[in-house]
Amino acid sequence: MKSTTITILAAAILIGGAIIFTSKSKGEAAGLKVADANNVTMVNGKQIIDIQVKGGYIPKKSTAKLGVPTILRFTTNGTFDCTSGVRIPSMGISKTLPPTGTTYIDIGSPTVATLQGVCSMGMYPFEVSFQG
Repeated sequence: MKSTTITILAAAILIGGAIIFTSKSKGEAAGLKVADANNVTMVNGKQIIDIQVKGGYIPKKSTAKLGVPTILRFTTNGTFDCTSGVRIPSMGISKTLPPTGTTYIDIGSPTVATLQGVCSMGMYPFEVSFQG
């Protein structure tokens, strides 16, 4: 009986470890782009920062140009968790995103080095670093 219990426990640990080391992150599992990518584009003199939303914000960190008119473009696809409520406390922004769709938030021409945002529960942060 004791050896059977030890064998089952060892098998569970090995299987659990294999699952942890081979599983994808939440963002990847949700089909979101996780790799570092250029998520900032210039359109008609404004920079658009694309952020995918579901189980977190992807990418978590973005880099954009300081002092350029900026729009955050949040894209949701079946998002029903706390990330559908986005807050940027330093700017007094609080917005509820639709479960599926695109939401634009115009943040003007930032003069701060780092803009930090978070979900409605404060669990999932994201930031944009603005560089001159």
